[in-house]
Amino acid sequence: MAAFPIDEVRSRFPGLQRMVDGRQAIFFDGPGGSQAPDSVGDAVRHYLMHQNANVGMSFATSVETDRLIDDALRACADFVGCDDHREIVFGHNMTSLTIQLAGALSRTWGPGDEVVVTRLDHDANVRPWMLAAEWSGATLRRVDINPDDCTHDQASLKDSINENTVLVAIGAASNLSGTINDVSVIAEKVHAVGAEVFVDAVHFAPHCLIDVGAMGCDYLACSSYKFFGTHQGVLWGRANRLAELPVAKLRVASEEIPFRWMTGTQNHEAMAGTIAAIEHIAWIGRSVAGAGLGRRDALRCAFDAIEEYERTLCWRIIDGLRAIDGIMIWGITDSGRNAERAPTVSFTHDSMSPRQIADELAGRGIFVWAGNFYALELTEALDLEPDGVLRVGVLHYNTMDEVESFLHELADILSC
Repeated sequence: MAAFPIDEVRSRFPGLQRMVDGRQAIFFDGPGGSQAPDSVGDAVRHYLMHQNANVGMSFATSVETDRLIDDALRACADFVGCDDHREIVFGHNMTSLTIQLAGALSRTWGPGDEVVVTRLDHDANVRPWMLAAEWSGATLRRVDINPDDCTHDQASLKDSINENTVLVAIGAASNLSGTINDVSVIAEKVHAVGAEVFVDAVHFAPHCLIDVGAMGCDYLACSSYKFFGTHQGVLWGRANRLAELPVAKLRVASEEIPFRWMTGTQNHEAMAGTIAAIEHIAWIGRSVAGAGLGRRDALRCAFDAIEEYERTLCWRIIDGLRAIDGIMIWGITDSGRNAERAPTVSFTHDSMSPRQIADELAGRGIFVWAGNFYALELTEALDLEPDGVLRVGVLHYNTMDEVESFLHELADILSC
């Protein structure tokens, strides 16, 4: 494959040109929401200025909006690796879609059923299932974590899954520790007892190729604004389940999938931006592996290149942090396990709070996050409340020069 086209990538992201007190800003805040390429903004503007309409009529802009929705469903089907674009549902965001799905599933559960969540997950993959258990009378179980490396405690995972289990909710990757979970192995165990698997792929989506077939899950959700797009939630579910679950909808709404799930008028301009974001990633794949690739193959090649590129940056950050006295990294730090972590590094320092460090870095034009990032179960398990951690997230538009600048400025801050 050709070299990763980092200069061309960066040229497509106008936001990266922001200056802070004479310094070019460094965007390590990607886990909270990525920057978007100019193609995404162009797509949103084009729809709003030239095609804006509601659906279902024969005039030009309505026909074009119908076509846009179909194109967006097909693009997202390629993105998650499903064959049937009717298995894609759009919504406000991952959280709203998960609550909607949890409400539907709760109507099929009852006392004696058990729902499993983990302490590694974002609260959007915990609280909806807690509520669903309450609504249905089901029992909630939690999978514990290993605090040394922020992975699932395997004994706890095994004990939590039994013949009463109806659903296990897991994250593909932790938005705090970066831990990547082996979804396929867990799904096999869950299906062996006749239960279903829901996957939160929000943090996984910008870093690794989603393949719902290989994962073996039953439902998966992600958000376009985390993979360089718009504020658009995306849910994938098996067609038979999306068709039969008791979803709340208006009488006049279609019973066809996915539209029985898509309440009210959708965010059509966000769909246009989501298509553009997926095409941006596919462009990377064609740049490194060949212009003639179809979209799914291009996405596969893109993520191969992205993983390799981001991994180099991530491990330089980890090595640099380990060289600074007083820092504790929360997550996997063994480079021999690099396939088990996303390029998201969270740490604490023994004399400055995460927020204090983040504020100092912000003043130097380096954008990072401090807190728990809604991964409340994890920060509570690690006894890190209320301050949480400082989180540095690398994306494919970041550079090694930015990593070195961050490490230099951080060492200077902590030496004061």
